[in-house]
Amino acid sequence: MTAITLTVNGERVAAEVEPRTHLGDFLREQLRLTGTHLGCEHGVCGACTVLIDGQPARSCIAYAVACDGLDVRTIEGFEDDAAMAALRAAFSREHGLQCGFCTAGMLIAARDIVLRVPDADDRRIRVELSGNLCRCTGYLGIVKAVASVLADRRTGSPVATAAPAAAAPPARFTPAAPTAAAPAASASAAVLPQSRQGWTRFEESFVIAPPPAAVWAALAEFPTVAACLPGAELTEHDARAVKGRLHVKLGPMAAAFAGSAVIERDDATLTGSAKGAGGDTASRSRTRAELSYRLTPDAGGTRIAVVVEYDLQGPLAQFSRSGLAQELGRRLVAEFAANLTARLTDGTAPATPPALRAGRLFWQALWARLKLLFLPRA
Repeated sequence: MTAITLTVNGERVAAEVEPRTHLGDFLREQLRLTGTHLGCEHGVCGACTVLIDGQPARSCIAYAVACDGLDVRTIEGFEDDAAMAALRAAFSREHGLQCGFCTAGMLIAARDIVLRVPDADDRRIRVELSGNLCRCTGYLGIVKAVASVLADRRTGSPVATAAPAAAAPPARFTPAAPTAAAPAASASAAVLPQSRQGWTRFEESFVIAPPPAAVWAALAEFPTVAACLPGAELTEHDARAVKGRLHVKLGPMAAAFAGSAVIERDDATLTGSAKGAGGDTASRSRTRAELSYRLTPDAGGTRIAVVVEYDLQGPLAQFSRSGLAQELGRRLVAEFAANLTARLTDGTAPATPPALRAGRLFWQALWARLKLLFLPRA
């Protein structure tokens, strides 16, 4: 393994990589910047184009170790870029994208044209884009989009030259004074950002008996965390990243999502986050997820406020669209809390929790909702 330090989208990143690891794989697998798409992996199609020290480059044939000390910018790093904002709007307006696989690399290449060749005509645009392949559009809409942005910039159009509004900060907790008497739902809602469009989100807050220092230390032991989470299997980990599987039972259907996540922890504020992605080969389903948590003292123990957001795609996506998703999330968090409490107090949490039986959780949540609707209240 080789230690490298580079700047990615304005943030310093330190990591250890195999010398043979390509930059595209490093960005996708270790940093979870999956906007960089890998197509041919031979430097031909251009889908993986990123900026390295300001110049467009193929991340599939650039080694991560060769980028040590350099500045890398991926498609996720252009939220405050006026030229990119104009190109995105133009690509949509001119129908310059269809499946979207080439679009990230195409946009970065197009931005380079806009900034470097401001007087390019259609022929020059086609020549400049010849290193980026698209199987869907026939290129006409793409060329029109780039040409329209160039024309707007030449005439000083505010659409093409004005900077867009600043991007919202990444999802994470901010420290706040604990309020022991506050209800569980409000313990996190006041400090959490709004949900992503199309993602499923649930929030939960619970109290366990051990003090914050003990809980914080336990959450840094990834094998302990995995042992307390139903269905989780940890296969590999270091101080900042984990790899493993999540086994799920949906009636007769069994799924095993293999994936990885990047972990961040702040000792000063007792806050942490995990960002990851994975997929199940059998069902051809994939998911992306982000989790944030905060620890605060509460009645002699520790309150853990958690927010989870995930995007599930593929045949299993139907199970994430129900209105019961929040109840399912709460029951899963409750099982984790019980196992963590047992592990910290007397070591009785199961060494290998069984597969997450979503069907059982579904019926438990449904029954709880039906009782609220139909049974008389005391």
